[in-house]
Amino acid sequence: MSPLRQLLRTKPVDLINDESAHTALRRGLGLPALVSLSVGATLGTGIFVVLGQAAPVAGPAVTVSFAVAALAALFSALSYAELAGAVPVSGSAYSYTYATLGELVAWVCGWCLLLEYGVSVAAVAVGWSGYLDEFLGATVGSRVPEALSGGVVDLPAAAVVLLATAVLLGGVRESGVVTVVTTVLKVAVLAFFVVVAAFGFSTGNLAPFAPAGVAGVTGAASLVFFSFIGFDAASTAGEEARNPQRDLPRAIVVSLAVVTVAYVLVALTAVGAVGVDALSGSDASLATVLRQVTGDGWPAVVLAAGAVVAIASVVLTVLYGQTRVLVAMARDGLVPRVFARIGARRVPAANTLIVGGAVAVLAALVPLGQLAEATSIGTLVAFGLVNIGVVVLRRTRPDLPRGFRTPWVPVVPLLGLGMCALLVAGLAPATWAAFGVWSAVGLVVYFAYGRSRSRLGQQVQGE
Repeated sequence: MSPLRQLLRTKPVDLINDESAHTALRRGLGLPALVSLSVGATLGTGIFVVLGQAAPVAGPAVTVSFAVAALAALFSALSYAELAGAVPVSGSAYSYTYATLGELVAWVCGWCLLLEYGVSVAAVAVGWSGYLDEFLGATVGSRVPEALSGGVVDLPAAAVVLLATAVLLGGVRESGVVTVVTTVLKVAVLAFFVVVAAFGFSTGNLAPFAPAGVAGVTGAASLVFFSFIGFDAASTAGEEARNPQRDLPRAIVVSLAVVTVAYVLVALTAVGAVGVDALSGSDASLATVLRQVTGDGWPAVVLAAGAVVAIASVVLTVLYGQTRVLVAMARDGLVPRVFARIGARRVPAANTLIVGGAVAVLAALVPLGQLAEATSIGTLVAFGLVNIGVVVLRRTRPDLPRGFRTPWVPVVPLLGLGMCALLVAGLAPATWAAFGVWSAVGLVVYFAYGRSRSRLGQQVQGE
């Protein structure tokens, strides 16, 4: 086999599904837990901070911007739903790409997912530390010393990562219960916000509705799109779902619908209650709304508590996703086998400890800055590859049973790919530089370690 064909060798779908059928992981997640996993990974920091950044760009039409961003996410979500039902394994986009586009592309995709999950968990943990500090200041009148909350080291950020690690080590069923509870709580808090903000709603705050026209709406849509990242988390639970072919596609589509409705309602009531000017530039825009509407501080405290729960649940669900992608990559031989070792509680214990410890150190010590923004480009690359994978698998395996079929193929996947390309093109040069460094390191790791240890490559050589 030529070197080029070695890099483009695909892993047979039947082999992938056979590995999934004989997994050592526990199948303990039903549809509610899978929906909660995706909603929990998506509904977090975005809505609590992004509204203040996007509202000045689009004006009151920021509500339309959320809908436009949801449509862009929907194209990729439909592609994810089909592949999750056809190839229900832990590797998510990595495994889908391995089955359709070849080993090297799959490695690039998996490496992008590690960037998306690992760095974003650390960034979210740092954000959680800030919200916790605000909550403590508003309730007990005491804050974490500056040196311990980001001045020298960020202990709360490390603590929430380690807490999530401990929950994951408890087992998938227990983790699922925690995910469902925290997701219900965060949805309840946002519902509380909508109800309270509605008392101050005035149609006068919605005029002029779109002062910057279509350009403002689409510009704000680019800003808020990243609030939808995370709906793919359910696809990493392919080997722990009770009925993956049926439930994974449903969980992806339902979670995106839930998040979209929540975002549009929150944006509409916030703008209608206080107007765009009051939201502009605020890092705690929702708390600002509640203070102005009620003239009291306690609703903002309730919201801060909800933000603490919401962001903590994002740490849990995204950390879960990263460990499961590593399980799939290790099983294929591309990363050390220790990441695929399943412990007594039928979870990848060593994998979880290593990842949790590394991310905790990153959250505690590293000012993420522009590096955190590189998670966006990693996500969009993975989304784009999944859209291509749907088209390829329809041609190579039209007979494959699918729990869900993406409508209007190849139009919908190509629209998803186009939206990803458009958003990637608009990212900052520093983000591209960080992604370039990360990709170069990944290629070195693959050619120095993964390529020679690939189980698929060894099987081909042995035939």
